[in-house]
Formats: sequence, structure tokens, C-alpha cells
Amino acid sequence: MSGGRRRRGSLARRRRLVHSFLPVHLLLLPLLLASPCTGFLPNFWSQFLTLPWKSVTHQHITERSVVNVTLESLAATEQQVAGQKSPLGRGFWRAVGEVVQSNADMDFLSSTKSDPVYHFDSERVDEAAAVLRQLWAQTLLSVRARQYQSARRSLGQLCHSLQDFYSHSNWVEMGERSLYRHLLQPEEPAVPVAPENTATCMECFSATCRGNLLPTLANGKPGSKLLTTGYFGSDPPKPPGKCSHGGILDQSRSLEAKGGINKDSGSPLFSPHHYLHQEAARLAGEATLSLLLDLRDTVSHKTFLRLFSVGQAPALVFVMDTTGSMFEEITAARLRAHSIIQSRASGAGEPSSYVLVPFHDPKVGPVYETEDPNQFMQSMENLLALGGGDEPEMCLTAVQVALTHSPPLSEIFVFTDASPKDAHLFDAVKALALEKQSKVSFLLTEDPSYAADSRGRSKRRRRRRRSGEPLSPDRFSLYSSLSSLSGGLTVFTTNSDIQAVSTIVEDCTALDKVTLLHVVSEEEESLSSHYFKVDALVENVTLLITGALSECKLSSPSEQSQSLPSERGPLAEMKSFKGLSRINLLLPIEAGQWKLQVKSDGHLTFNVLGASPVDFLYHFATVANETHPGLARVEGSPVADVPTFLVLTVTGLPQKEEVSFSHVMLLGAHGEKLQTVELNSSSSSSLSSFFPSVDQLVGRVDPVPKVPFCVQLTGRDNAGNKFERVSTELVHPTHVQIQVKSPPRLVPGHSTMVDFEVLNHGPARLFSLAADDDRGYLHKTGPQRFFVTEYASFSGRVELRTPATAQPGVTVSLTLTARALGSPDLNYAVAYLTVVSPDSDMSLPSCSITQVNSSCSSVCNESSWNVSLAVSDSGRSSLAALQLQKGEGVLTLFLSPPAMEESPVDGQLDPEHQHQHQHQQAHHGEHMARLKAGDAPFNVSAWPLGSSQPLWGRYTSSCCSSQAELLVWNTAGNMKRCHLTSGQQGQQRDHNAEASGVGHTEFVSYFMFFWTVFLLCCPFL
Repeated sequence: MSGGRRRRGSLARRRRLVHSFLPVHLLLLPLLLASPCTGFLPNFWSQFLTLPWKSVTHQHITERSVVNVTLESLAATEQQVAGQKSPLGRGFWRAVGEVVQSNADMDFLSSTKSDPVYHFDSERVDEAAAVLRQLWAQTLLSVRARQYQSARRSLGQLCHSLQDFYSHSNWVEMGERSLYRHLLQPEEPAVPVAPENTATCMECFSATCRGNLLPTLANGKPGSKLLTTGYFGSDPPKPPGKCSHGGILDQSRSLEAKGGINKDSGSPLFSPHHYLHQEAARLAGEATLSLLLDLRDTVSHKTFLRLFSVGQAPALVFVMDTTGSMFEEITAARLRAHSIIQSRASGAGEPSSYVLVPFHDPKVGPVYETEDPNQFMQSMENLLALGGGDEPEMCLTAVQVALTHSPPLSEIFVFTDASPKDAHLFDAVKALALEKQSKVSFLLTEDPSYAADSRGRSKRRRRRRRSGEPLSPDRFSLYSSLSSLSGGLTVFTTNSDIQAVSTIVEDCTALDKVTLLHVVSEEEESLSSHYFKVDALVENVTLLITGALSECKLSSPSEQSQSLPSERGPLAEMKSFKGLSRINLLLPIEAGQWKLQVKSDGHLTFNVLGASPVDFLYHFATVANETHPGLARVEGSPVADVPTFLVLTVTGLPQKEEVSFSHVMLLGAHGEKLQTVELNSSSSSSLSSFFPSVDQLVGRVDPVPKVPFCVQLTGRDNAGNKFERVSTELVHPTHVQIQVKSPPRLVPGHSTMVDFEVLNHGPARLFSLAADDDRGYLHKTGPQRFFVTEYASFSGRVELRTPATAQPGVTVSLTLTARALGSPDLNYAVAYLTVVSPDSDMSLPSCSITQVNSSCSSVCNESSWNVSLAVSDSGRSSLAALQLQKGEGVLTLFLSPPAMEESPVDGQLDPEHQHQHQHQQAHHGEHMARLKAGDAPFNVSAWPLGSSQPLWGRYTSSCCSSQAELLVWNTAGNMKRCHLTSGQQGQQRDHNAEASGVGHTEFVSYFMFFWTVFLLCCPFL
């Protein structure tokens, strides 16, 4: 590890300015949030800085494209499950959020925000296109390896760079109205980039720069066109006569030639070519849509939907201790898994995947991961309880493995009776659980508080420590801590009750499960009262209470009460087991506030669950306005004692019922109210504008509390009843941050350095860094120490050595934890690194048109057209499959060239004679197959084709259908989309790009100008 101290005063200055700047910044927040504008900048918050110019953001483009392709894929595969209100649930929007966030991070991360190859700046077009193709290859590798989280991150980066091309280059100014296919398909025609010594722009002395591109760079004639992109900042330096990016954030705008050409927003303050913003955004959207369609058709509709967690219930994830004392626990897990599989088979609640991680000491695994419930049950049946009898065991290692193999938002259930041998992994496991927002619950069948009978004899064969030392009564404290901070449960029960207690697995993995209350009672509290609200959108309410409950009283909103478990009444039924009490509210469930009064012999954990489509996701964010204004997501825990923003995405909103949101309550670990955060609906978010079941909200937390808290969303339903949703994980504020700078790719047989930065938001002190990865690639894994002065930062790096045998597509989960020694302050960062092959075959198949015959007349159904084509693969692979994606005709495949046809023939024959004629022609090249639209991909990999031998085809169609689309795959999995037409397409209208902004006012309000300059320059004063 190497590093040094930098920016000594910057953190302190930023901290002071946050206090002085943000209150003024928010005076106009309600007004500005109501503005309908956004910007071709990172995300929805960018519109706040670009003010009233109607624009489009990276977030808007990406969200719309993903939703459109997803809905189209759903319709094509008919995966709308009966009884499921919406397949685009919380998991889908989290997946979309990962892509959007990865997209926005390109403008925020120090390693990418100023690098021209990630933004098509400084005429680095060829290098940027190479990065695009690398990201495409990485995305495909991750998807095929079912590493969907890594795939979403590289896909977000890919979308950002691709979208930037149309905003940062002169493509639009040249009058181009179609996509530049060469960026991702190098075999497509390329437009040369202006040489370094060739001037590209003229001087521009106003905010709006019209006609500042030289003639060869704007509306150039075919064959003489040159590409250019604007220079940004000072690295690399801008040569004289070259175009700048432009706008008030670009330092190069005042150098010759002054001005700029970017189309990022509709504001002349940020974009000199703002009048072309909408056209650039249209092309960026079309390019993103085309990219996603190519991805879907390359990997299949089903895989694309799984990539975005569409219509998926939570995964079923078991971590099983398999030592000899675990027979009853393994049996209980089998029965529970069988019950879930049987009751939810082929329905909306069927688990999306199944993961089983067995462990004992010293072995963990093998991991069983499948989408087939029968295979999962077979793996469960194969588990045997053998050996053991002592402790500790490798439990946290197994939980870490389960977290890396399960999707985000998973519920992980650990069955064990032993304490952890690998306590050093606690911070890494905690970081993974919080980053993935997955809950970890422990079902423990050994507890010193009630493990012996009245005579002190053991009720079952007890564990013992190998050394013979007595077992510590708090040896399970790490389990309790992990379940508490992740929002899970820890249940201390017995082997006789484990089957009944394991019903919580079904409760916690139910479809559309939401949390209405999550509270941990005070340690010595014997009597307590707790409240939760039930709204009209909630069904099937279940109360899970862990601990030693003596008695309780339940009261409804109409003040009807029932004592439990002694009374049978109309409100609820209760079942009690050792360590768990389970209360089900009886139907019909009254809407309103319910009250639960309890008496206990120790601390309790309350979890109130319901079934409802309405839930929320959230993250913390800070204002970033150095290169691209917007809200930058806070990775890890937020910084305590300073203001920050809370961004929420509410999902599953009913379209026919009005639901409003007023505020968020920050609740302490015991349910105490810490702070109320008022919310404003972000009308600038693209979500609610075209998908009304989703809303994005933002609020200001001032300041972030010092103590751990969870987030409770409050609103009202259409009947005026209050409703609440709780995110159960505990947020632990801190005074330290750690960031990974753009995780690199891993190459088999090579070493890779991963750079990180630690920011100290407290006094000068000593820090330690703990690094861990799930594949064992880290070269040094021990803690490392370094000193960081007050409000300063430290940069360092860790080394990973990827084995030569590593398989491409494998993802390595790297966790870094920075801890201030002698202080509770710590924070974490999780990076996902993908193993790539340095010589992967990424070449695409090709389609060459050899002949077009058309005899189309005014009566389309009495005439036809046909296209003869050769399909081949130019890389190291061979052809694998073909599919006629669109078109009403028939594609006939041949091993040798079919006979040439004269164009009038087919059009002059009736359909019966036309078929006979085609049959006679086919004898010149014996046909092998006929394909129609709607047929599954046709496998040709077994056909006797040489590596350079093409496959021949002829597509014939009625003139009523003038277009067709053919998909061709090679054995490397690469897909080519071939467009076939009758040759009678209409002329496209030729618009003058430079004139498209005529009539747009160049008047800029003085108030808006100075307000924007204040917002952007304040942090640098």
C-alpha cells in the first residue's frame, strides 16, 4: 500500500460551507423542485442548477430506455404472472438505480470525471470508442457468468459514454439524424477525426455559440466530413483553433477558439449549443435503446429480465452448519424449503433463485446455486450432519459466500449452534450486507440462558471448545450485531422448536413483503408499548417477536383489545415457541394505528410485516458541482454532524388511488424519534412522468445524527389514513469515508492495483485499513495503518493477483474497511471487479447483401420482393444461430449460393406458381431450413461450414411488408442485427441542425444567472 496526505484544508472548508451554504440553497427548494426542467447532466438534481431550460438528463435517458425494453421483453415472453400487480417491483427499481448510479458516477468519481476517454472529450474519439467496446465485452461476460450486479455497473458506464458522444461531438451539427454505428461496431463505416493540427472552431463571444464550427465540421458533404469533440479543462491542453466543451464549468472556454459546442443541457450557461440539446438527447436515447435491445437479443429475453430482477420474489438462501449436532436444524430447513416450493410453485411468489452454503470447520461449501427448485431440494436432501461436537465454526465465511452468491435485497437464514471462528471477517460481512441491503437472520439452537434443565444437565449433546475452556455467554454477540444492523432477526430456540420457529423463513420471503415496525426494546425494559399503522394497501399482517415474551395486549384502532396468548378474540391469533412469538392479525384488518403492550423478561425485537406493493428504496447524497452539477451518492455510511440529502424512490404506487408523502422520520435503534425530514417530490425525475407507479422524493437531513438510526417513510392513503414503511437496516453515521477509485478490470495471470482514498472528517488520528475479497486474490490481507491529519485525506492502494486459471466473467467482491483507532468511527467500501480475457473474440458476424429483386406495384398483396444475402463470421468463431426477428416473409437458408433471380419473375406469378418457381431455384443450392418471424433461434453450429465459409440465404416477402430484421449469433455469443428492406424506403427529411435553434431566446434572467453562478462557485470561494 502506498499513499500520502492531500487537500489538508479542503474538507474543513467544505464542512463549514455546507453549514452556511445549504440553508440559503434550500430557500427556493419547493419552487425549484416544482420546475419542469432537468438537464443532460448526471441526474434529476441537475435541473435545479440549470433552472428553467427544459432538458434531459443521463438518468432520464437511461431509465426510460431500460423501462421500455423491459416492458417490451415482458410482453414478448408473456411473463406477466397472474395475480401479480406489477412485475416491476422494488428489486427492479433497485437494479435500475444501480445502472443509473454507475452512469452518474462517471461524472463524480475522481478517476473518471475529468478523463476525456470516458466522455468523448478532447477529440479522443478512437480511444473512447475502444473503451465502449471493452465495457460492452465486460457487460456480456458478467451477464453470461450470472454476475448481474457487476453487469449493471459496467452497463451504466457504457450508457454514460455512449450518451456523451452525441452531446460532446459535432455529430448533430453535421446534420446526422441516425446513430453512429461504428462506435460499437468497428466494421461499420467510420468518420475520420479532425487531425491535431486542423482547426475546428471559430471564436464565439456569447453564451450561445451559433455557427462557430468550421464548414467542414458542420453540415459537411459526404466523404469530406470530420468528427471533433470539445476540449474540457486543462488536461490535455487545448491546441489553438480547437473547439472547447464550453459552459461556465469549463476552464478552456476562454482559450482560442473561445466558446464551446456541448449540448449537455438546454441552458446557455452550461451549453453553448443548448439549442441542439433536444436533438442530441433524442439520438442519445435512441442509441441507449439500441444498445439495450442488442444486449437483450444477445443474451435472451429471459436473461435480460433476470438482469433487472423483473417479477422476481426474494431468493431463498440457507447457510447450514453441517456438524453432527445439527440433525434437527437440517431437517427443519428441508421441511421449510419444501413447504415454500410446494406452496409457491409456478406462482408470483416462487423464489427467483436458490442458494445453499453448507459449512463446518474448516470447510465451507461447495455452494449450490440454482434456479431449479428440484435441484435445490436434492442438494438439501444430500446434506448430512457429521463430525463436530466442538466449536467455533467457519460461520461468517459461509455468510460472506452466501452474500456474494445471492442478489441484492435477499433474506439470508443461518442455521447453527456454534459461535464464529472467523470473527475477523465481521467488518467485511457487514459491509457486504449493507451494500446489498440484504438481511441476515440467525436461528440458533444453543443459548446459555436456557440451555440446561433444572438440574443443570444438558438437554442435548452440547458443543465444547477444543481447548476445554468454558464457553463465553456472549459468544453469539457478533450474530446479534449482524442481524440487528442488517435488519434481520436472531432467534435463540431449541432443537424441539426449530421446525416451528423456521416459519419466519416463509414470513420474510413472502412476495411484496413490507415492514411496518422494527424495534429493539431496551435491555432492562420489562413493560413497553409499541405502535404501528396499517393502511388500506396492506394485507396479511404478521408480528414476529423474538426473545422471552411473558404476556402482551393488542389494541385495534377502534380501541378493541385482546390479551395474548390467554384470550381468543376477533383481532389476532398467537403461537409461541422458545425464543419466538408469532401473531397473525385476523381478517378483516382494520386500518389505522394499532397498539401492542408487552411484558418481557429481557430485551425483545419487534418486526411487523405486511403484504403491500408500496415500498421504498433510499440513499444519501451530497451536492457535486465541480465538473457536472448533480447529486453524488454517498457510498457506505453518511458523515455524522453535517447536513446531507436523503433521496427516496417509492415503488408500487397504485394508479387509481392517490397516495401522498409528507416526511421521513429517523428512528433510533429502540424506536425513539431522532429527526423529522420533510420531503419534496422531484417532478424533475423521469420516473413518475412516464411510469406513475414510481415517485422520487428528496429531503434534507440537517444534521445527520451521531447515533445509529433507521428510516421510516410516512404518508397518507386516499382515505386520509396515515401509512408507514420502515427500512430495517441500521445506518451507523461516522466521521470517516473511504472511496474506491473506479475499480479496474482483472486479467488472468496479472497483478492489479486498486486505488482508494480515506477522508478524515475528525481530528488528526491513526487509522487502520482491513481488506478482504471472496476469491483470495489479495496479495496482502493484514491490517495496515496510516496517519491522517485533521479534515484531510489519505490515498493508498491494495494489490490483487489474479490466477492464470481464473475464468473470464468471474466477479471478485473486494471490501475495504477504514477504522479510526481508539474511536467507534469506521466506514466501508465494496468494489466489484470482473475478470476479463485479454484476447476474447468480440468480432460480430456479418451480413452481405448479394442481390435485391423487387416487383412491387400499387397493389402490394399481388407482388413480392426478395433479398439474397451471405452470412459469415470474420473472427475466430463460427456461426451459431439465426433468428428472423421481424418481417412477414420467409427466410430460406442454403449451404451454397442459390441461383440468381430476375426481379420481375416473382411479382408476375400467383402465390402457388411462385412457390413452385422458388422450389425449382432452390435446387441450384439445396435449401437447409426455412425461418419465419416468431420462430426460436435456429441452430446452425453443427452445419458443415468452414471458418471462412458463408451461409447463404434468401428472404422473400409480400410487398405489403417492406422490412425485415435478422439476428445472427456466432459461437462466441456475439450478435449481429441485419436489416433487410425492399429498397423502396421513402426519403428522410434533411433538417438543418444549426438552424433548429432559431427562435430560441438568448435572454438570460440576471437573477437566474447570478443565482447559478453563486451555486457553482460558492464551494470555491
